[in-house]
Amino acid sequence: MIIQEVLKNKNVLFFSVQTFDLEKEIKNKLISLGANVDYFDERPRNNNLTKGLIRIKRSLVQNRIDKYYREILQFTNKKHYDFLFVNKGEVIPEFFLDNFKKSQPECQCIFYTWDSFSNNKHALSILKYFHKKFTFDSDDAVNYGLDFRPLFYLDLYTEIKAISNVNKKNDLLFLGTAHSDRYKISSRIAKWCESNALNTYCYYFMQGKLVYFYKKLFDKTFQEFDYKKLSFVSLKSQDLFNLYNESKVILDINHPWQKGLTMRTFETIGARRKMITTNEEITKYSFYNPNNILIISRDDVHIDVSFFESDYQEIDAVLYEKMSLKGWLSCLFMATEPNVWIRGIN
Repeated sequence: MIIQEVLKNKNVLFFSVQTFDLEKEIKNKLISLGANVDYFDERPRNNNLTKGLIRIKRSLVQNRIDKYYREILQFTNKKHYDFLFVNKGEVIPEFFLDNFKKSQPECQCIFYTWDSFSNNKHALSILKYFHKKFTFDSDDAVNYGLDFRPLFYLDLYTEIKAISNVNKKNDLLFLGTAHSDRYKISSRIAKWCESNALNTYCYYFMQGKLVYFYKKLFDKTFQEFDYKKLSFVSLKSQDLFNLYNESKVILDINHPWQKGLTMRTFETIGARRKMITTNEEITKYSFYNPNNILIISRDDVHIDVSFFESDYQEIDAVLYEKMSLKGWLSCLFMATEPNVWIRGIN
């Protein structure tokens, strides 16, 4: 059976926080595969204040969250759903899931998280409501009994031109949310690039000014962030495409306490670009190739300029297909696939 047969004319209720338009891409892909999709942002509002309060002190917006989900219940009670798909589970309350399951007893409930539970404790409290549960973090998969499934790249990345055909502006590109030691590491690497006549472009996203000032007060790692270099507007998919298309090597700096591979990893592979990363876990993955992926130490960065001079080497075509958005959805909505990513993880 193929994913189109599973999703044809099926009704999907989809929840996800808004993240660089990825939620729109997922929704549109589900529709293109035959599903009817009702999408709701997990957050009651997507402004910076609401996002900041949810992360810093959720209780201040709990009444607004509850009201939002009671209204969604009124909407969903009038319809039949074949699938409930929750991506991340940062906000969705237990009372909603409990009532939804009672009103939709035949609905298959699917959970996925692209964040570690150490960064998103709320997700742990709702796992019991789902039939299928996936995480991108191999440690969380083992510790909490979830299926392990890495992330994906969007279809548009396959359209990125080969380096030989590109008017390259950036030798090195860094894109990411501002956190932990990212600024310190990326700044150090940018200086190294400058000394080796290599161009760099760095984009630091911040969820909101409230979050920034809170972290500035209570998180020592934010003392070094240059406020002028932060952006409070997230990049769109086309923006990301353009930047990848103009760049040769992508810099990935994972959260120090997070082992799961970032979305940047799979975008880089989808775009057939080389990557420099601080995440040593990547050596465990079946697609790891030291010609394509350079691992650096967070505390003692060493880069050889020859890494920028060699060409990207293609990976196994089967793995490349599984990393696509369609491959990712096929795993989640069909029978769970055998683990082809890391040995020793079921």
